[in-house]
Amino acid sequence: MQPLMDWLKTLSHSGLAQWVQADTYAFPGLEATHVISVMLVFGSIAMLDLRLLGFSSKGYAATKINDEVLPWTWAAFAVAAVTGTLLFVGQAPSYVANREFQIKMGLIVLAGVNLGVFHFLTWKDVQQWNNAAPTPRAARIAATISLCCWMGVVIAGRWVGWTLVSH
Repeated sequence: MQPLMDWLKTLSHSGLAQWVQADTYAFPGLEATHVISVMLVFGSIAMLDLRLLGFSSKGYAATKINDEVLPWTWAAFAVAAVTGTLLFVGQAPSYVANREFQIKMGLIVLAGVNLGVFHFLTWKDVQQWNNAAPTPRAARIAATISLCCWMGVVIAGRWVGWTLVSH
């Protein structure tokens, strides 16, 4: 663990970290962009999840919603990952030690595992239930887990902001 903490301390003293910490606009600009991109990730994922749960867009095929929102989801996720990494660099040791940050990262991993299981097990048969209402139980379970994970990511992310020591 000590080599990791030493590396994180070195990272947090890098030129990039110093820019995030010292530039008047870097941290607020990165944070605002990160929050907006996470919001877009959650919103686009929620559109499909709510369809899978039968709460919205019942008249649309699941594949149509997926095909329309997936590019937005991945683009927003990429922006969130880049801005989140830059924010992390600015205070790496503090983030790693922060329980709420650990919860957020754990929920992102869980959401990814859920996505993988859904994609490889349930989605492979989507043509059989594409226009169905209700969707198969496995799809509804995956959608529920997804929504819970991403709501948790948003909550934990905001919680991180309240628990980290200010710059």
